[in-house]
Amino acid sequence: MIEHFLGTWKLVSSENFEEYMKELGVSATLRNLAGLAKPRIRISAHGDNVNIKTESSFKNTEITFKLGEEFDETTADNRKVKSIITLDGGSMIHVQKWLGKETTIRRQIVDGKMVVEYTMNNIVSTRVYEKV
Repeated sequence: MIEHFLGTWKLVSSENFEEYMKELGVSATLRNLAGLAKPRIRISAHGDNVNIKTESSFKNTEITFKLGEEFDETTADNRKVKSIITLDGGSMIHVQKWLGKETTIRRQIVDGKMVVEYTMNNIVSTRVYEKV
């Protein structure tokens, strides 16, 4: 199932990302920088390990994990979170928890594009990536 997500993806559209970052508690300066970035995401798998590398002019991040196993993650805005990523009905569900808070990043492939929905509380941002 992870095969659909493998490859390199570039951001082509973004909706409500500023509001989502505000809900996360990201500072105005970082929100401005992140809002200008056009990230490229590389997803690969090696055995049971999945790797997601995000590269942008703002910041590069990389996580390696096993599906269904909790791991420590430092986010692009420097939050230290406990994350777990699972596959559910064709979606890759990424849950981050920190300081009693929680956000969910849902990745799915729709018409050959990777649609990523970021949700925290009642704020939802949608970003669409095309395969490079």
